[in-house]
Amino acid sequence: MIDSELTPGPGSRPLPTAAFPAFPASAAGLAPAAVAAVAPARDPYLLYLGRLGSADSRRGMRICLDHITRMLTGDPLDDTAVTGQGQPWHHLRYEHTAWIREQIDQMDWSPAYRNKHLAALRGVLKEAWKLGLLSTDDHQRAVALAPFTGHREPAGQHVPDTVIGALIAACDADLSPAGVVTGAGLRDAAVIAVLDACGLRRAELVALQYADYDRARRMLTVIGKGDKQRRIPVNTFAARRLEAWLARRGTHRGPLFPRLTRGGTVRTTPDGRPWQMNPQAVRDILAKRTEQAATTPVRPHDLRRTFISNLLPQADAIMTARLAGHASPSTTLGYDVRPDEEARDAVERLRIPAVAPLLPETPADQCPPAVR
Repeated sequence: MIDSELTPGPGSRPLPTAAFPAFPASAAGLAPAAVAAVAPARDPYLLYLGRLGSADSRRGMRICLDHITRMLTGDPLDDTAVTGQGQPWHHLRYEHTAWIREQIDQMDWSPAYRNKHLAALRGVLKEAWKLGLLSTDDHQRAVALAPFTGHREPAGQHVPDTVIGALIAACDADLSPAGVVTGAGLRDAAVIAVLDACGLRRAELVALQYADYDRARRMLTVIGKGDKQRRIPVNTFAARRLEAWLARRGTHRGPLFPRLTRGGTVRTTPDGRPWQMNPQAVRDILAKRTEQAATTPVRPHDLRRTFISNLLPQADAIMTARLAGHASPSTTLGYDVRPDEEARDAVERLRIPAVAPLLPETPADQCPPAVR
């Protein structure tokens, strides 16, 4: 978490000013300067974010670059009015990026989150280099930063089956005046079941189209990060919830999980097409249903972590990574959030050694000679 009162670099050396007249960072020891804003068409910040493969990636890296901008300007890290757009990133040199790394190192962040900021910094500087705003030598020196080391336990939580059941029961209890489950109840139950059974990211789920679900084979075709396609089988439990929702939704083209009106019917755009949900809506659905079920808060990515944790004992890491849409099994292993009780049970199932003294062994070269 970020402390809103925290400003970067307290007690550390000031930001070097040599060859860096931009970024008005009075709090960091840099005098303000009037520098023309970078045009959007040649803004490394916008170009870097634009080439990222998903909305979640763009959001995450934008936050990191905005943090770095506020470090340079001396503003609080939560001051959303200060962003990296239009800033002269091409003025950064090694002495400045080394200073930025020092500021990141002072934050109470995990090593992975610190390295994410370095990755964002390297990304925006690479765009500046590709635009010809930064020389090759200056670029290579500026990005020559050592990564942060260390390890933290995976974030998030493992969602037990009892909580999943309670969330879906809350959806089933969403009844119309006629006593039947509302469209929102049917849709939300299917959303939760698919998140639990398939481990999708929020953006992947809302992007699903009706044609992406093979009802005969119970398979979902998913487009994930990097425009990579994968196919995921849907288990019997989730398939039943999907079929119940499709019986209400219909078989028309469009988003598999569209927005709904207050009356539970599909909302359409002005040209008559079903209106796609945004990723935030998935989080809102879970927030609403966890409150109704009186459970601890559950986030969409918790269900993804739970899917991976539940699958790892049943399949190898390579298969799990393929179903999760990870490029590397090492990324998948970082999602393992199985509870400590499972680890304790696994250790208890190990063999029990026999308690007995070792038998003396006599080396062959010390055996007594044979009696003739």
